[in-house]
Amino acid sequence: MKLPNRKSAIISKPKLTEYLLSLTHKKGKSKAKFFRSIGFDESNLEKLEKSLLKIAKSNEVQRVDKAKSDILIKYVIDGFINAPNGRKYKIRTIWGIRVESKIPRFITAIPGV
Repeated sequence: MKLPNRKSAIISKPKLTEYLLSLTHKKGKSKAKFFRSIGFDESNLEKLEKSLLKIAKSNEVQRVDKAKSDILIKYVIDGFINAPNGRKYKIRTIWGIRVESKIPRFITAIPGV
């Protein structure tokens, strides 16, 4: 199964800058250390965004989880990104679709899963 409405998937810029690449974010700083170590930073946000969107649009959903409130469905999708350092890395992405909107939104990325 592919991510529903995957062509409409979006990633907010603050999700990248204030979470995934933030060395001070409580939950994001370990991810930021990884992504920065492989060459991603504020100067190439578009490359990171496109890499994560490619996973959502191209790969199969591994697992579907309903949130406790039943207003959000989470989709787990694994894939690979080509990093600025020239290497390829396995990444797990999680996307959420609110029942009322149908638009997949990026929640997080977990390196090396």
